[in-house]
Amino acid sequence: MSEVTLEERGRALENQFYEKENQQKLAAMKQKLDSQGGKDELRKASGMSDDAVLEKLVALGLRGNTIAALSLVPLIQVAWADGKIQDNERVAILQGAHGKGLEKGTPGYELLQTWLEKKPSDELITAWEAYIKALASQLNDEQNRLLKNQILGFAKMVAGAAGGFLGIGRISHDEEKVLQRIESAFQR
Repeated sequence: MSEVTLEERGRALENQFYEKENQQKLAAMKQKLDSQGGKDELRKASGMSDDAVLEKLVALGLRGNTIAALSLVPLIQVAWADGKIQDNERVAILQGAHGKGLEKGTPGYELLQTWLEKKPSDELITAWEAYIKALASQLNDEQNRLLKNQILGFAKMVAGAAGGFLGIGRISHDEEKVLQRIESAFQR
């Protein structure tokens, strides 16, 4: 049995990210992101600032659309953990998306809006986990730690957005389970 490559896992993640019902929006997003290149594109799409991690991701052939999936899938999963998205979670996700260059009116933003209205299938998080596991095996310990902290930090921000007093501090049991699932994907 042959081992699944990082590139194959990336394509599987992208296939889940680009759901069939959103083909027109997604085709425009992929075309735009595919036409951009290099570390600066990944920096903007991921929000990461560590050059060593970005260089490794570029060397591994990651593109902006894959990074967008890496960043957004955990946020969406945490937001949907309790069965519906709270207003504060929606705001946190949209602010995070804006920080990653997903602007209103773009195909990526429209896809995100679709996910905020209708929960994506569980196959999306499964594909994301498989991709992260394959990617983690290609990174050194420090690079893996930085990537995990970046993605998990954004997911925790969304999880904390709807809970507690004035939206501060309370993460539900269901959200905590999703956060643990996200974190465990980075273990080798």
